[in-house]
Amino acid sequence: MKDFNRRRMLQALVALGGASIVNAPAVYAQANNLVITTYGGSWEKFWRDILVPAFTEQSGIDPTLDIGLGRVYMTNMRAAGAENPPYSCVMTNEIYSTVLREEGFFEKLDLSKLPNYADLYPVATAASDGWAAVGLISPIGIGYRTDMVSEAPTKWTDLWDNPELAGRLGLYNIVNSAGKMFLMLTSKIYGSGIDDLDTGFAKLKELGRVYQTDFNMSTAMATGEIAVAPFDFGEIARLRNQGLPVDCIIPEEGLMMWDQTFNITANTPSREEAYAYLDFVLSPVGQDLLMREFFVSPVNKKVTVPAELAKDVPVSGEAMSQFIAWDWDLMNDNAEEIARRWNEIFGA
Repeated sequence: MKDFNRRRMLQALVALGGASIVNAPAVYAQANNLVITTYGGSWEKFWRDILVPAFTEQSGIDPTLDIGLGRVYMTNMRAAGAENPPYSCVMTNEIYSTVLREEGFFEKLDLSKLPNYADLYPVATAASDGWAAVGLISPIGIGYRTDMVSEAPTKWTDLWDNPELAGRLGLYNIVNSAGKMFLMLTSKIYGSGIDDLDTGFAKLKELGRVYQTDFNMSTAMATGEIAVAPFDFGEIARLRNQGLPVDCIIPEEGLMMWDQTFNITANTPSREEAYAYLDFVLSPVGQDLLMREFFVSPVNKKVTVPAELAKDVPVSGEAMSQFIAWDWDLMNDNAEEIARRWNEIFGA
């Protein structure tokens, strides 16, 4: 491991008050069959340079890293079949995990092999009912340009009620899970619940013209093409740290989030190693490393956000109860109709 990366890992350990894991005896044999997943770009770099080396030093396990996206993992797993999983531990959004879980690709977690599971916030465990654990939470609040609005938003309904924001709103499109969450959020606020999609679509239509993106909202915010949007707090932190006049707030009605759910595949030959890896991700050390890299909210209650990161990681502790629960079965079962109605309002 590079000296810089070793120092980062040690800083995390010192901050947590834990014993050093450097040069710890290997408690597991090398396991070439352990295959774990992550995304490309900065995700892959962090996994290769920081997270995997830290896990390997602690455990003696040297996993194989597979780079892809949720749709790719789903396709590969279906092609291989549940009896011959190509991965051991799969990280993906819950919207994909839900489908694969129902199709029998994952096993229900053996919590005796995950001591850190007991220290997780309920938001990290509730949705999957013991079948998975959310290892990363990227909270989504209302991000805005402080130089383009006279009054900071405080709630989601401001996107409808504040005339200053009309025509200056950005939304993730319906392909992105954030678009689906925004539809359910609108249905919840203005209708009888997150499944009241007729009311949700009617209110979305009232927004008029919006800027849409399937992934990158930062460019439109940086150039001033939009003034406000549902925004990942971590991404706002990166823009602010680059000198842009931006901020993000926790809306009164609650938070959306991008979740990264970790699942153990059924029939993996590296089951013990997969559990060791997942427990490391959920541990205070793993969560501290992830928090410092991506400004995500730590899911382990034992991790305290340090003062120097408090502005960049504002959602922790009691605020972890402000996330809204979603119905991904509803979204998956009606995906085509939902996409059609969304695109009728905003365009594809």
